[in-house]
Amino acid sequence: SVSEYKFLIENQNQELADYAAGLADKVRREIYGNEIYVRGLIEIGNYCTNDCYYCGIRKSNNNCDRYQLTKKQIMECCQEGYELGFRTFVLQGGEGIVKVDDVCQLVKEIKEKHSDVAVTLSLGECSKEDYLKMYEAGVDRYLLRHETANREHYEKLHPTGPKHDYAYHTEAMDRAMEGGIDDVGVGVLFGLNMYRYDFAGLLMHKEHLEAMFGVGPHTISVPRIRPADDISVQSFPNAISDAMFKKIVAILRITVPYTGIIISTRESAATRKAVLEVGVSQISGASRTSVGGYAEEEEEDSAQFEVNDNRTLDQVINWLLTDGYIPSFCTACYRAGRTGDRFMSLAKTGEISNCCQPNALLTLREYLDDYASPETRQKGMEAIRRELDNIPNPKVRTTCETYLQKIDGGERDFRF
Repeated sequence: SVSEYKFLIENQNQELADYAAGLADKVRREIYGNEIYVRGLIEIGNYCTNDCYYCGIRKSNNNCDRYQLTKKQIMECCQEGYELGFRTFVLQGGEGIVKVDDVCQLVKEIKEKHSDVAVTLSLGECSKEDYLKMYEAGVDRYLLRHETANREHYEKLHPTGPKHDYAYHTEAMDRAMEGGIDDVGVGVLFGLNMYRYDFAGLLMHKEHLEAMFGVGPHTISVPRIRPADDISVQSFPNAISDAMFKKIVAILRITVPYTGIIISTRESAATRKAVLEVGVSQISGASRTSVGGYAEEEEEDSAQFEVNDNRTLDQVINWLLTDGYIPSFCTACYRAGRTGDRFMSLAKTGEISNCCQPNALLTLREYLDDYASPETRQKGMEAIRRELDNIPNPKVRTTCETYLQKIDGGERDFRF
C-alpha cells in the first residue's frame, strides 16, 4: 500500500536501506535479467509557452539561446543517431510550439526510413484527439511527468502557460491511453517538493492508471532538480542528496517490479552506476539536450538542463559491459504490438524473458558488428557467449544461436 511504502521512504535506518537496495537489484534481475535498455534523446527545440520556475528553457529566460529544429534537421539527427547504433529515439522539446500534425508527419517519415526504430514523444500535455493522431501516426510511447503532486506548490512553480492548469496536466496520461497510446511514461521531478509527498503521489498516479485502464505506466522517470542556465539547486530547499536519491530508486523498484525505470544524463556517471545497482532498467546515452542534435556541437546556453554524463554511446556500452550488464537496443515489443496489458501480462508471468533476453543479445550483436570500437566489440562478444548459457528455455537458446550465426553472416533484424 501507499502507507507501507511511505514508511519505507521515511525510515532512515541504514540497515533497512541496505536491505532495500539488495532486494531492488534482485527484483530487477528477476524481471529484466542483466539487460539495460539504451535510448537516444533529441531535443527538437527550446522555445516554450510555459514559464516553469525550475526549467532552463522557461519562457522568461532571456539568456537562453533559442532554436527550433526543422523537420529536415530532425531527420538528420535521427540518421546520425541511427548510424551511432540507436534504435529508440525520444523526441522532446519546449511545449506548445510544434503543431501536432507536423509531429505526426515527422514520426511517419522516421518510421518509413527506419522500420526497426521506436519513437517516443515528450512534448507536453495534449488533448485526447491529438494523442489519437499520434497513435495513428505510429508513436510508440508518450512521456509526461506531473512534476509534483502538491497542487498549490505546482501552480506556484508554473505561474503561466498551458502547464499552469494542474488538473489538465495531471490527467494527460489518461487522455493518452484513451487515445490509444497504451505505453505511457510518468514521473515527478524530485526536489520541487517534499520527496515523501511526491513519492506517495507517484504511486497513487500509477495505481490510478491501473484502476482506470487495467495497466499502469510502462516506464517511470526519476529525475531530480539539477542545475541549468539561470537555475541553481540551492534555490530549491527540497533538493535531495545522492543517498536519498538511491533509496528512492530502490524502493520504487520494489514497489513497481514490472515497470521500466529511466535514468537520464542529468546525472553523473557515478550516480548512474549507483542507481543501476538498485533497479534502473533504462538509460539515455550520448543525449543531445540542446541545438544541433548528434551532428553538431551543442550551444552552451540552450539546454533544458545540464548534461552530467557526456560519454559517447560506445563508451556507455563499454561501461555497461564492464559492469556485467547486457545493453539492449530492442524495439521488438513495439513492432509486435506487445504493449500495454499485453506486455504486462507477459512480464507478470515471467514469459517476457523468452523475448527480452534473446532480443538483447541479438541487438547487441548487431551493434557490435556495425558500430562498436574494437575494445567494446571484444567485451560484448564475450558477454554474449556467457549470457547464451543463461537462457533457460532450450528452444529459445537454440533459435537465438541460429540468429546470431546469421548476423555473423551479414543478415540483420531478427527478433523474438
